[in-house]
Amino acid sequence: NANEVIANRTAQLSGKSIGSHNPVHPNDHVNMGQSSNDVIPSAIHISAAEELKNHLIPALEKLHGALEAKAKEFWHVMKIGRTHLMDATPVRLGQEFSGYAQQVAYAKARAEKAIEALREVALGGTAVGTGLNRHIDFPKKVLDHIKQRTGIAFYEAKNHFEAQGSKDAVVEASGHLKTIAVTLFKIANDIRWLSSGPRCGIGEIQLPATQPGSSIMPGKVNPVMAESLMMVCAQVIGNDMTITWAGANGNFELNVMMPVMAHDILESIRLLANVVDIFTEKCLRGIVANEERCRELVELSMAMVTSLSPKIGYDRAAEIANESAKTGRTVREIAREKKILPEEELVRALDPIKMTEPGGTGGE
Repeated sequence: NANEVIANRTAQLSGKSIGSHNPVHPNDHVNMGQSSNDVIPSAIHISAAEELKNHLIPALEKLHGALEAKAKEFWHVMKIGRTHLMDATPVRLGQEFSGYAQQVAYAKARAEKAIEALREVALGGTAVGTGLNRHIDFPKKVLDHIKQRTGIAFYEAKNHFEAQGSKDAVVEASGHLKTIAVTLFKIANDIRWLSSGPRCGIGEIQLPATQPGSSIMPGKVNPVMAESLMMVCAQVIGNDMTITWAGANGNFELNVMMPVMAHDILESIRLLANVVDIFTEKCLRGIVANEERCRELVELSMAMVTSLSPKIGYDRAAEIANESAKTGRTVREIAREKKILPEEELVRALDPIKMTEPGGTGGE
């Protein structure tokens, strides 16, 4: 174990033989004032908090910045909205991406909350939480040193019996990671759908080609970066279930399932940090809007009739929508033919830009 390794390395540096326990004994000296029952849970908290601070949060910050940049780039692009996977009223492509950016801003805040949950550590409780055989100042002195090394202000547990008998803080931190995974899965899945096609799908955006997509279909390019992110999110959600169940299986003064909790929370953080970086650089930054396709789908959508409803009534608007569905003609063509509004007013009412603003055409 670590105590033996440290003691033996000290012997080597002192010119003594390995295993001599001279000048440092693994238990009497290295393990002084400590127990695996308070050191290991503290190490889990410290390592996970460091990984969050140094890797996941910076990755989320880069993703957030890239999404905000795309939101501005795409602000002028009008597209059709979708609810229940069905056509809805128009939105700006930039508005969709601004929503993704805000999701990631919240994800970063959740990662910071995970660090906060992990700052309280069990160090000082020794075997069962009583603090037997340790100096009264030991936890504070060690944690002051760790703060200098990590930049994170860890502090001694308010109640060592809670800190060692349960692993609720790790479960809480994992819960934040699961929520982050849910956020990222939604964004990646939307982007994958928006790029579907290229000719027989939605095709409102184009993703950068990163690898050939098929061994049998020439020219096929798959959204592999988005799909990689989705698979990592699925793994993180599964890890959270393991951590949750392991956390529930503590008994009395110790949870013996700490090893799997440590493995899975560190894996979740590292997987998310790595895949977010890759997705940002190899997919998101290279997304291009297919503006012509976006305009085409807006014009074809029967949902365009929604803006006419405040002016001509719901029933007449529904008649136009039904006729559009039966004939394949656009709402604009039918409304113009029926002369339901003066031409200038009709043009204003069917302006998709106005439909993306509070009040829309009905607020005029």
